[in-house]
Amino acid sequence: MNTAVTGAGTAPAETAPAGARAGRPRTPSSPAAGPRTGWHRLTVAEVRRLTEEAVAVTLDVPDGLRAAFAHRPGRHVVVRHRRAGVELRRCYSVCPPPDDPDAFRLVIKRGGPDGFGAYATTALAPGECLEVSPPTGAFALPDLPGAHHVLVAGGSGVTPLAAMAAAVLREDPACRVSLVHAVPTAATALLADELTDLKDRYVDRFTALHVLTREHRGSDLLSGRVDAPKLRRLLTALDALPAPGTAYALCGPPGLVATARRALTEWGADPASVRCEPFTPGATPHDAPPVAVAPPAAGPAGPAEETRITAVLGGRRGTVPVRPQDQVILDALLRARPDVPYACRDGVCGSCRAKVLSGEVALGRQYALDPQDLAAGYTLVCRARPRTAEVTLDFDA
Repeated sequence: MNTAVTGAGTAPAETAPAGARAGRPRTPSSPAAGPRTGWHRLTVAEVRRLTEEAVAVTLDVPDGLRAAFAHRPGRHVVVRHRRAGVELRRCYSVCPPPDDPDAFRLVIKRGGPDGFGAYATTALAPGECLEVSPPTGAFALPDLPGAHHVLVAGGSGVTPLAAMAAAVLREDPACRVSLVHAVPTAATALLADELTDLKDRYVDRFTALHVLTREHRGSDLLSGRVDAPKLRRLLTALDALPAPGTAYALCGPPGLVATARRALTEWGADPASVRCEPFTPGATPHDAPPVAVAPPAAGPAGPAEETRITAVLGGRRGTVPVRPQDQVILDALLRARPDVPYACRDGVCGSCRAKVLSGEVALGRQYALDPQDLAAGYTLVCRARPRTAEVTLDFDA
């Protein structure tokens, strides 16, 4: 997954065709998200071309940072890149190759013509350094020994799912994994060779179907857009319709993820068994209608003269006023705490997730928080405005 954004007050965000962090049911067994602050310079060890528009970048993690950069399938990092005075941030899933699960590898697509993806796919070379945040995120397969894990990916949404598939097949000899991967053409299918090798290694337990949305494969089932009827046919062929012991993980554009999630619940899947990670802001998912961003609420004597945001981050507490020019809470926080985690600024990646400890906020359109997150009091500071004169947020929660 990857998504991009420019720094506050700079040029518009790069358009990115790959993933960011988003809403997913959590279970008590889900690992903690891990550290979320700090930047570290990691040396590029290898750049390997995957397709005409994508490369796999392996980074060297020194011994002193191995604990900070310990990862498990589904986590992501933010890469910070400066170019012509503009800061770009982009999220990428950690996607080690199946035969080297400890490797720290990112899959990077080109994206827009002037962003980090364009640089990485044309000029990035071994020996260069990238500024990278520690891995974080809660997207993960459930701990269900012997389960049938059904993965639905769109485009580069396959990167976290491929890592998940390799890990669970390796660690649980009783499980099965089925993958549906929708891609425009065969030439753009990321990690196709590695998935084939995985199939050869686990021939009785892993199946992958590639559906080409802009190229005909000689089969109507494996060609064209993946809508609900086609998904049902694909899952039927994989013996992967909702049933006890079947769990789902979805990663791709919001439209595909929303369609698959809605269809699976209509077909009887327990919503808690369907874990999702949309990427790339676009059309709002049908199950996540937009929410208007409201101005700060008026108190008994009219609008508050000064709204203040208190944030807990990395164990440190600080307070900053909200200025009239601040569009969202993130703008105010960055003046005092440039280490506040964020990436996409579009409510997709979830990097800026924080818990509201006191006060109230109004949350705009977003894709990263699920109903459980919202009920627990979490918000995204890139899409939130204060509704009370005092708001306290905890990024460490």
